[in-house]
This record gives sequence, structure tokens and C-alpha cells, in this order.
Amino acid sequence: MKKLSLAALALVGSALLVGCSSNDDEDEIVLPEINNQFETQVVWQDSVGNGVEHYFSRLTPAVYKDTVYAASRDGIIKAFAVADGKQLWRADVRKEISFWPWADDVGAKLSGGILQAYGKLYIGSEHGELIALDRDTGKEIWRKSVPGEALSTPAAGDGLIFVNLGSGKLVALHPDTGEERWRYEQEMPALTLRGLSSPTSAAGGVLVGEETGRLSVLIADSGFSAWTADVAVAKGSSEFERLVDVDTKPLVSGAYVYSIAYNGNLAALDLRSGNVVWKREYSSYREMILDGSTIYLVDSDGVIYAVDKDSGIERWTQAALRGWYLTGPGVIGDYLALGDQEGNLHWVNKTTGELSAREEFDSSGFYVEPIAAGDKLIVITRDGEISAIAKP
Repeated sequence: MKKLSLAALALVGSALLVGCSSNDDEDEIVLPEINNQFETQVVWQDSVGNGVEHYFSRLTPAVYKDTVYAASRDGIIKAFAVADGKQLWRADVRKEISFWPWADDVGAKLSGGILQAYGKLYIGSEHGELIALDRDTGKEIWRKSVPGEALSTPAAGDGLIFVNLGSGKLVALHPDTGEERWRYEQEMPALTLRGLSSPTSAAGGVLVGEETGRLSVLIADSGFSAWTADVAVAKGSSEFERLVDVDTKPLVSGAYVYSIAYNGNLAALDLRSGNVVWKREYSSYREMILDGSTIYLVDSDGVIYAVDKDSGIERWTQAALRGWYLTGPGVIGDYLALGDQEGNLHWVNKTTGELSAREEFDSSGFYVEPIAAGDKLIVITRDGEISAIAKP
């Protein structure tokens, strides 16, 4: 099965932009000028291994109470105090390195996580493993093989851990032992984006986006299908045109679930029946965020939108950062925070969509959305630089 890396798409896009710029300076994409309305205050900074480097990854930090957990692709996991960045523990989940020349010594290839649940941390790898660590000490509790690459953050609910895999399988595991309880197999198209939907556990079900453009709900304790609905339908003559992956985590609010597809739509569906409440034409593979009555999203071109969750009506659009390969948005206070591939952190007023401030960080760039930790925002770069930023 062929897999198309979003990182590869980004590199191709960047190369095209550079090529255009060399022939016509007017085509060069530049950041808009901005007068900062406030200064970005970094409370503390540290590092986590070598980060994810240039690889495609959604290895996202996790926050629990006053602790933030972060990991590097090669297998280093650290716990920091949110308040001052003090390192609480460090774990290394790499297997013993072999000296044989044909052995694979590139590290643990961590790629899916971090999930905090049931007193543990759960993190998956491209090697087809799920690893459980003690949340308080970092001690490895168990390590289990799963039938595929774990490229997205697992979910927890109803006494189980749910892991969506690159092979098209979703498995439910016991949180204390890793024992498999059931598995669900999805249809996989010939060509997909390199990325997977993180599952969501809600109301006794497991919601997961599929590579075929569908959103499915499974019964949590059995894995039986409750309903499936189309978020997007493949169109066009080529396989590229027919990419309709639902690679983002479904968002649940009250009686509704929200999902978005690449080359498709943003849809609100009834959680019980799967009936479409409203559907709007957007294309995205980045994580959305729901804050109050508003869904904030970044489309495939890097345009930022605020959409009313009840009606699907746009409240505002911000297109000034188009082409900068933004992360998904994080929300803190009155602002959205989004990183780009050059290491700029952008602040957007969440009510008006106005660009409010910008700060430069590690030039390796951001690759996952910022996350809120109380009155601080946690960001991490490709080189593994993790920062806590004060609420503006």
C-alpha cells in the first residue's frame, strides 16, 4: 500500500515556491508585517532528545494537572513541572542497541501519543508497538506489538485504550496489561495521506475518522459498528484528486460530533444516529479545536477560520498566513496560537481574527499544535525545544 507523507507534500510545495521565487520575486511568500500588541513571555525552556527532526510526526505533549509530558522520536520521554520547567523524571524506551551492521538502530521511532489515562502514559511507534509508562515515575509497565504503525494519539474510555493504526486496523487494549480485547478493520484506499485520525471516546462509543472519507462510531465494549457517515466523497480522475482522508480527531460537544476531511467537508453529525446536521466545504488534515460555541480550524492552504458550531456559518477568516504550513490552533485566553514551519509563533485574536503578535522560536519549525496548561501554553519544535509561554 502506498502512503503519501504530508511532510513530503510540504517539501514539494516549498521547492515549488522557491523555484517560482527565483524567477519572479512577486511570487515569493513573505510574512505580513505586524505591530505586536504584546510581547510573548517565555516562562521556561528545555529540550527533549532530538525531537522529531524532519520526519512526519504528530508526537504531541500531554498535560496532567501540574505536569507536562513530552517525547522525542528516538525514544526519550520527559516529565516537567508546568510552573518552572523542573525535570521530574526521564525515561528512555529505546531497545538495547545492536552492534550488527544490518540491525535497525535508529531508535524507538515514537510517533503516536502522548495519551495520559488510568495513571499511565501511552505512546505508540512506527515499529508497531504501544508502550505504557507509569505516569509518576516514567517506569515502563508494558510493551505490546500492535498490527500496524501507531501514528496518532490513542484514546481512553470505558476501561480500554483505543489505538488507530496505519494498517487500517483499530484495536482496543486493556490499560493494565496491553491485552487485545477486539479489533476493527477499515477499508484502505490505494493512496492516502501519511496521517491518521486519533480516536475519540464518548457516550459508550469510539469515534474515528477513516481514510475513505468516512466517520465511524464503534460500540466501545465490543467493537461492533454503530453507524458510518460520509464526511467527504472521492471525486476526480487521479488518485491525488480522490484523496479524502479524515485524519483529524473527531470533536464531540453535547449531542453532536464534528469532523473534517482532506479535499472534503467540515461536518456536524448527530452523535446517536450519524445524520448530518450541517456540512460546509473545507479541506484540512490539521487538528481543529472547539472553544465555547466556535470551531477554529486551519485549512490545507493555511487559511484560518472561525466557524459557528451550531450553524456552520463563518464568523471570520484570516488568510494572511496562507502557505506557511501552520500547525493546528491552540487556544489560551483571548487568543489562538499557531506555529509555522520556520519556527514563528503567531497570535490571532479569537474574536476578530486579527493578527495580534508574532515571536520567533527554534528555526527547525513547529509541527504540532500548541496545548494549554492552565495559564501557560506549551509549544514544541522539531528539534525538541519545549517552551512554556505565559498567557497574554
